[in-house]
Amino acid sequence: MTLNYKGTIVFYEDTGKGPAVVLLHGFLENSSIWNPLKDKLVKKYRVVTIDLLGHGKTGCLGYVHSMELMAEVVKAVLDELKLRRVSLIGHSMGGYVALAFAEAYPDDVKALALVNSTARADSEEKKKNRDRAIEMVKQNHKSFVRMGIANLFRPKNRKIFAEEIKGLKKEALKTPLQGIVAALEGMKIRDDREILLHFTPFAKLMILGKKDPVLNYEALIEQTQNTKVKLVEFPDGHMSFIENRPEFIDNVKKFLKKV
Repeated sequence: MTLNYKGTIVFYEDTGKGPAVVLLHGFLENSSIWNPLKDKLVKKYRVVTIDLLGHGKTGCLGYVHSMELMAEVVKAVLDELKLRRVSLIGHSMGGYVALAFAEAYPDDVKALALVNSTARADSEEKKKNRDRAIEMVKQNHKSFVRMGIANLFRPKNRKIFAEEIKGLKKEALKTPLQGIVAALEGMKIRDDREILLHFTPFAKLMILGKKDPVLNYEALIEQTQNTKVKLVEFPDGHMSFIENRPEFIDNVKKFLKKV
């Protein structure tokens, strides 16, 4: 299904019946990453998957895709479907979008799960790395994509999940240059939303990888201290929904059941 949002085509899928669950993919991904989880959830839930701006089959909207702008697009899709009070599950950048959505539309959030994501803003060092990435992308976005995807996995898992990595690269290479740069710019300027982990009434889950090459494990643990966030730790990298698929699906189902 598609929606026209400010002249840009937004692609989404709406399957199943029951309480609504919205799945938001990460940077260089698209909604197809959620197929294994979606297959397990549609028996009991109404599952909405969305290609975020500049990713998958969704077009670009300007040169900076801020997390707030992406959250507006998610809201437009939910309004189109007449959905309120949803459970949001976001991987990495999708988690940043879910947090921006929760800040802007708190009454629409029933539960929030961050998968290999953080509520904190980019550090100064991380911002510089984003700028370097933007330069690399502009020079050769294909090699940036190929290198970037494999580096999200724990080193020892790169051989184990070689086929999955191949598939992810194939999908990621469909991401247009403008979409890649606009997302990097948007992530770089995103607000710190750690306060939402402390002072929001809805159920919260954080799934993290101890060997995540992108996010600092200790910093993630810190964020959840003195909060009611349920914490699930896996021993692997940034791609828990692949590297730890059975356990990942199991934990998401348990979380949603209690919501």
